[in-house]
Amino acid sequence: MRKKISNLTTMRKIIVPLLLFCSITATGQTIVHIDTDTTYQTIDNFGASDAWSCQFVGNWPEQKKNAIADWLFSTDTTATGQPMGIGLSMWRYNIGAGTAEQGDSSAIRDEWRRTYNWQSQSGQLWFLQAAKQRKVKQFLAFLNSPPVNLTINGKGFANKGNCNISPEKYDALANYTADVITGIHKKTGILFDYISPVNEPQWEWSDGGQEGCPYNNEQISGVTKSISETFIERKLSTKIIIGEAGKLDYLYAKADKPAKGEQITAFFNNGSPDYLDNLPNIRHTISGHSYFTTSPAPAAIRIRNDLSKNIAAVKNLTFWQSEYCILGDNAGEINGEKRDYGMDAALYLARVIYYDLAVANAAAWQYWLAVSPYDYKDGLIYIDKNTKDGQYRDSKMMWALGNYSRFVRPGAKRIKTTVSDNDTLLVSTYQNTDRTITIVAVNSSKDVMNISLDYKKGKIKKLRSYITSDTGNLEPIAVDNNINIPARSVVTITGNIK
Repeated sequence: MRKKISNLTTMRKIIVPLLLFCSITATGQTIVHIDTDTTYQTIDNFGASDAWSCQFVGNWPEQKKNAIADWLFSTDTTATGQPMGIGLSMWRYNIGAGTAEQGDSSAIRDEWRRTYNWQSQSGQLWFLQAAKQRKVKQFLAFLNSPPVNLTINGKGFANKGNCNISPEKYDALANYTADVITGIHKKTGILFDYISPVNEPQWEWSDGGQEGCPYNNEQISGVTKSISETFIERKLSTKIIIGEAGKLDYLYAKADKPAKGEQITAFFNNGSPDYLDNLPNIRHTISGHSYFTTSPAPAAIRIRNDLSKNIAAVKNLTFWQSEYCILGDNAGEINGEKRDYGMDAALYLARVIYYDLAVANAAAWQYWLAVSPYDYKDGLIYIDKNTKDGQYRDSKMMWALGNYSRFVRPGAKRIKTTVSDNDTLLVSTYQNTDRTITIVAVNSSKDVMNISLDYKKGKIKKLRSYITSDTGNLEPIAVDNNINIPARSVVTITGNIK
């Protein structure tokens, strides 16, 4: 009897927790409320840049560079419905300053961060054309530095944090930029939709780590006015994107850079001496980078709420998050050092994208290095640091971005979405121009979460989920209205609104 009692006790120890678990699972469903009558920003694009690796990888063997291009740009699927790529809708092209031609005398230590004059950028031009062939329709060219023949010190980086181009050279820079745009158009058939003439102007760019040029708001205004006038004279339709702030609070606050902060006011308030919004070829958009503003979560949300309010104060102004990768130690949450092919970095990245879209109302979200040779969390795809050939590998960060970029297409509108009784699941919803619905859920927890979709109007039919997790990348699964969101996953749910 003692043995039977012992067995019964053991069974109770097993069964009772199991029943309790089932009860928790049954009552722990999260309701996701979707209100298609309430919409927010219109999505312009998701993108990434070709700096600095594509100048080399574009000359690698055909099979390898085509496989990389498929991962980045393809919207095709396999016979089983598996996406072949993440379907980026914007490609950012780095206009070089010509430091590669200078070689070691450029004083830029890393050969990979030296860039060629555009006429020698065959690898980057290959990726431009590969993007176009895979139906990417938006292209942006950006400068980290003016070309070295126009800089004050003849280098692609500055002295002591001073702007490296003098005002009398602004027109020459404008003409150079126009020459690049028209030259690439003739060579590839691609006319850049946008030009971004300055990058992170708040930083000093004096250490020789890469090309870069500081500007204050007055200098940005001067350069932009010269480019605007030149483009009008040369009948270029390319629009100018301004901002590219090194971190988001420089867009609305003076912070620690009084002459370089408050960029929304500086460029879009007609009482400002640096006002630019009256120029016909300025896009009514301010861009900034999410670096150093992502952790901890309460600070990330506060900064983006402040940014959203300041954007909303300017009629019809839109915000682009135009560069991000994981830098620094992020309040101890994650460190930028060392590659991470897995879900730790992917989940952190997905959270940042959610905050930028759902809190800051970003109309575009663009990543930094599409292809990285570094031992750092800065790449969607990682390669050997070899200029001629090498191995390549995808990352979960790329596929997590794909949960957004592949399914939230240009012209989509973000829809009001609320999540009941769940503070950890991050959910945002979008309606594409073809009326398909895309729901993206980020589950950073170690628990499976079950959600049920509740619609204020209509219903989403033909539901399908695409799961990025430790075990798969955008794995397609047919689902009904009750959907499991696996632990440590990013899940996209698509369907047709009826």
